[in-house]
Amino acid sequence: MEKTNDQLALKNIPPKPGVYQFWDAKGDLLYIGKAKNLKNRVKSYFNKDNYRVNAKTRVLVGKIYNITFTIVDTEIDAWLLENSLIKKHQPRYNVLLKDDKTYPWIVIKKEHFPRIFWTRNIIKDGSSYFGPYASVSMMHTILDLIKELYPLRNCSLPVNFKNIAANKFRVCLEYQIGNCKGPCQAFQSEEDYNKNIESIKDILNGKIGAVLKKLKQELDQSIVELNFELSYQLNRKYESLEHYQSKSTIVNSSISDVDVFSVASNDQYAFVNFLKIMNGTITQTQTIELKKRLDETEEELLSIAISEFRTRFNSMSKEIIIPFDLDFKDSKIKFTIPKLGEKKKLLELSQKNVLFFKRQRLEQYEKLNPQIKTDRLLNQMMKDLRLNQLPRHIECFDNSNFQGQYPVSAIVVFKDAKPSKRDYRHFNVKSVEGPNDFATMEEAVFRRYRRILEEGETLPQLIVIDGGKGQLSAALKSLKKLGLETQVTIIGIAKRLEEIYYPNDPHPMYLDKRSETLKIIQQLRDEAHRFGITFHRNKRSKATLVTELEKISGIGKVSADKLLRHFKSVKNIQNATEKDLLEILNIKQIKALQTYFESQKGLSEQEAFLK
Repeated sequence: MEKTNDQLALKNIPPKPGVYQFWDAKGDLLYIGKAKNLKNRVKSYFNKDNYRVNAKTRVLVGKIYNITFTIVDTEIDAWLLENSLIKKHQPRYNVLLKDDKTYPWIVIKKEHFPRIFWTRNIIKDGSSYFGPYASVSMMHTILDLIKELYPLRNCSLPVNFKNIAANKFRVCLEYQIGNCKGPCQAFQSEEDYNKNIESIKDILNGKIGAVLKKLKQELDQSIVELNFELSYQLNRKYESLEHYQSKSTIVNSSISDVDVFSVASNDQYAFVNFLKIMNGTITQTQTIELKKRLDETEEELLSIAISEFRTRFNSMSKEIIIPFDLDFKDSKIKFTIPKLGEKKKLLELSQKNVLFFKRQRLEQYEKLNPQIKTDRLLNQMMKDLRLNQLPRHIECFDNSNFQGQYPVSAIVVFKDAKPSKRDYRHFNVKSVEGPNDFATMEEAVFRRYRRILEEGETLPQLIVIDGGKGQLSAALKSLKKLGLETQVTIIGIAKRLEEIYYPNDPHPMYLDKRSETLKIIQQLRDEAHRFGITFHRNKRSKATLVTELEKISGIGKVSADKLLRHFKSVKNIQNATEKDLLEILNIKQIKALQTYFESQKGLSEQEAFLK
């Protein structure tokens, strides 16, 4: 289908459940999606006003050359078909399921006197497979329990009626130590052996309660018959199985055959946790990671993961517990969003697991690639501060003065959420008299961005003003003079309650005190304050020193300034040689300077003596 025939092609798509496929001009598969209404869903990609059409989706739509679709009977069929096609073709724009593990299964072989063992390969020979097990340790725990409860053969001999009748085998050490009952020599009947196998299948299916009930009946019967040796063996089995169940049961045993799902995501990744519950026991648990390709919603990501998990674990549960409603229904499956009770506890357990997995995995990624953390922080700031672009370049202003004297402004620069100290700047305030913080801010902002415009440098994406509405308004006034008020976002941060102010908005915004966005803004503010205070103190100290030197007869303000610029401090001037001083002062001035320092030294010694 050519793009010129888009409308005609869309018109021919039926309003039925199904799966659609987008292809490019080269015949490569771009994207596979499911829909309960194919016509409406495919049409939404070409609707420019649709909120779903984000930047990534627009790139996808721009490459679509052909559209194919498959009609199915129900939404659940579309769900399953989409999952299998994505796994088979792995289209470029579909969510990437990052999971290349082959999980183990427990197999009960289809043979006389079946063996039970674990495997990673499924062979379609009629054997029964249970799993897969995301936790290998859990699988071995179950196998150890089975071995303890039911002595079974573990040899690979072809044990069948013909070979047993021909007396081809001899019992081995496993029989001697009680791990096998010797079916190879007819010491155990196939009926008794298979009875144990049925109980094992119940355990593997999570029906531990049924096995316990059966064992209790056998135990009571053995006591009635005064078969104390058998009652001892049955009691040990009962206690072992009960102990295993007590470690596994987390909810009321009435909750049976339920799947539980929860999801947590950020801009790039999603993580979905799955719990399989049988008779109040968790029989399966796993968390998978999904790599976003478009701007998929958590509902879409959860749908993909549910289909994947139910296919992988061969789950036929009729009830699925989820954290929010999904955009499809099926009469065969009940979707539950619990508000309280045991099912709510199960959902909370799943959510706790997925959040832990997410935090752990993202920390791991950020250690390997710090840029991931930077991008995450910037995206979070853009979202929290309602910006229209990533704040890769942020500048923050702060003022300092001492009772209206020595007013200075400082600007600090953060690039990619980190200080860029070579770009820090100081401003000696020129046009302000007295303690006028607003006018000082107005001058500093105007001078900073006038120079940026004159030198053709890049503007920041965000300007932070240390102060409330008054300082923010003064800074905005300068931006308006320069015609920049619409080209850059500017905010103010007030210290008392850490309120965030926006221009022309009387109501402040409050960020979560634990949010990373607020922490970065606070770091900017504190760094600007530190940098400004340091400059202010140096300036005030220098002014004090100049005043001190001016007291010396024959040395005026000009000479005092030259001395400080050259020697940096009074101590260096005091220790300077006459030759060094001749570069700035004449002989008469040098003598006056030395006389002054000697008198100061004498006063210090006298004060020390009096003390």
